[in-house]
Amino acid sequence: MEYTVKSGDPEKQRNACVVAGVFEGRKLSPAARRLDEAAQGGLTAILRRGDLEGKPGQTLLLHNPAGLLCERLLLVGCGKEKDFHEGRYRETFAKMAKTLADTGTTEAVVYLTELGVKGRDIAWKLRHAVESVEMALYKFDRLKSHKSDKKRPLRKVILTVGKRSELAAGEAAVQQGLAISAGMHLVRDLGNLPGNICTPSYLADQARELEHQYGVKTTVLEREDMEKLGMGALLSVSRGSRQPPKLITIEYKGGKDDEPPVALVGKGLTFDAGGISIKPAAAMDEMKYDMCGGATVLGVIKACAELKLPINVVGVIPSSENLPDGDANKPGDVVTSMSGQTIEVLNTDAEGRLILCDALTYTERFHPVAVVDIATLTGACVIALGAHASGLLANNDQLARDLLNAGKYAHDRAWQLPLWSEYDKQLESNFADMANIGGREGGTITAACFLARYTKKFKWAHLDIAGTAWLGGKAKGGTGRPVPLLTTWLIQRCEAASE
Repeated sequence: MEYTVKSGDPEKQRNACVVAGVFEGRKLSPAARRLDEAAQGGLTAILRRGDLEGKPGQTLLLHNPAGLLCERLLLVGCGKEKDFHEGRYRETFAKMAKTLADTGTTEAVVYLTELGVKGRDIAWKLRHAVESVEMALYKFDRLKSHKSDKKRPLRKVILTVGKRSELAAGEAAVQQGLAISAGMHLVRDLGNLPGNICTPSYLADQARELEHQYGVKTTVLEREDMEKLGMGALLSVSRGSRQPPKLITIEYKGGKDDEPPVALVGKGLTFDAGGISIKPAAAMDEMKYDMCGGATVLGVIKACAELKLPINVVGVIPSSENLPDGDANKPGDVVTSMSGQTIEVLNTDAEGRLILCDALTYTERFHPVAVVDIATLTGACVIALGAHASGLLANNDQLARDLLNAGKYAHDRAWQLPLWSEYDKQLESNFADMANIGGREGGTITAACFLARYTKKFKWAHLDIAGTAWLGGKAKGGTGRPVPLLTTWLIQRCEAASE
């Protein structure tokens, strides 16, 4: 998709299609009013007939509208003007994109960017316009024998700004939107692939592909390498699988050589049957998404490289499968992590924290300025927050605030949960330094308390994306989250460093 930014009057556009908004009560947006004046009240007359009320999700496509120069005019319902918030803005662009694509429109000049969103400037609106269009038009059909190819696909979107002085900021915002969307597409593609294709080796190959594309440094540790490092926790999870485990490291160096990196550690469980503590059969196919934390690391690195951000980022992805087998972890087994701490495995389905703890210890060698791990870790987080917010826990308040603020700007929000010592006591074990589960109460928190025992040497935050990484039901598929949150956080760190 090609995106351009321009300023200009809506009534003077000769393009294939012009897009404007209508609020509930048939209230025309400023651009729609100008088009109505040029059409000598033609739009108002059409709306009076009841063809469009302006409710969210409504659209009306007019062909060769009288008095206007464009071939088509698409009016999009925006809901109540006083309730027009960030989410509604994104939904309006998504509806526009789907309508344009479904009607065979190849090019459109869009005036929805003029709609007011409280507290958001033109740069925010253009970036989110791009992300919303790209999200709406995403399709995963690479495994289908018959692909649905449109004869006239939407190929160009022209986003408008009110004055020429906003062009530069608008173009920069479009580039951010495209880079973040590219990262999200990668994450969605990897998540949507089945476990027989997207294996730990496949994930490692995708990291090597980023090396070829962008010149990042990729290193892959094999089982023998991890044995030498003493990664007993990670390796214990992989014992039930015929797929060899991988520890994937990607280093993006956009900052100074001596600048300590930000580290992203992503859970890369390419399929999780639960091991001996096997999961119920219903919806087990969705456990192919258990690698979305690792995929997110790849997506964020891709976005950083696309934007050439002046920052150093290291990504660490522990990758394995978790399957039942005669050699798999058994409830009651005790394993020794790379840190030397011992773990009683009371539930083999609490395996994400086992592979992450060794990866976090390994991350110490990069001397990171901050570490964020990303994992589809607990069903408890889905119960607590649903599909709307990722769970956030941290050992540093400023890091937590920065991530929360980045999530608000990105409309990829997180919600902070406590990391109190009272919860940590639930991990006590009679036979090892700790158990890998802490009971039903506060499951998301006790999982983070487990990881916190491996993060005492750096500033650390944990994102539990079990509810946000993918959607189930009819809309089943990966979401690409939290690529927007993390990329925004890195962009904002770069901006703060340059001030």
